[in-house]
Amino acid sequence: MLHYFSTTTNLLAKFHICHLSFPFIFFFLLSCQSNLAKIEARGSLTKQLEKEGLHLGDPVLIRIFKAERRLELWMQKEKGAHYILVQNYPICNYGKKGLGPKFKEGDGRAPEGIYEVQKSQLNPKSKYHLAFNLGYPNAYDRAHRRTGSYLMVHGDCVSIGCYAMTDAAIEEIYGAVAAALSAGQSSVQVHCYPFALAPAALEKHKDSPYFDFWSNLADAYQLFEEQKQPLVWEVQQKRYVFLP
Repeated sequence: MLHYFSTTTNLLAKFHICHLSFPFIFFFLLSCQSNLAKIEARGSLTKQLEKEGLHLGDPVLIRIFKAERRLELWMQKEKGAHYILVQNYPICNYGKKGLGPKFKEGDGRAPEGIYEVQKSQLNPKSKYHLAFNLGYPNAYDRAHRRTGSYLMVHGDCVSIGCYAMTDAAIEEIYGAVAAALSAGQSSVQVHCYPFALAPAALEKHKDSPYFDFWSNLADAYQLFEEQKQPLVWEVQQKRYVFLP
């Protein structure tokens, strides 16, 4: 921390601080503070990986919860081992329509369901800092004739239907996903839920028009809670089927 402020002071001295306007100095310091926050955020993930004996490149799985505004980063230490919850990240925004699945292009909803992210879906040059495409519509969405495209997890904290994170958060999340895919993981699963679909929580929404869909999705939630492994799934008769 002392090194950071010393560096900042030295830089200002080189620019002859007495000749600079106050707005310039203010925004310069604000930019430095923002960059320091990103460095500290990356350091937080590094420390957690070290604590768990994990490394960038280890297999990754992501869970997203709309109501809780939370993205979970899970990783696996070795083949066959249970996935470990490594980090929680706050979601800035996920569209303008709240809970419920996405139905069509432009409806302002973020997807709910099980998605697979492959290397080709990474976008390091996104105008939203960094991004990866969820792969919506998946087989379930297509079976229900749902439409939409370019549904992402990205930075910049703004969204009309994607899952938007802070830039500092997406740097950690994207970095873990990209490293896992580069190390040979064929795809990273992303489980997108309206909320944590425990039986008691689901029962509170029994009058929702989405109750049947959420009940089907709850099978995925419960299976991962029990096994802490990526899901093996397919679509039969327009429903998710999760294999043990």
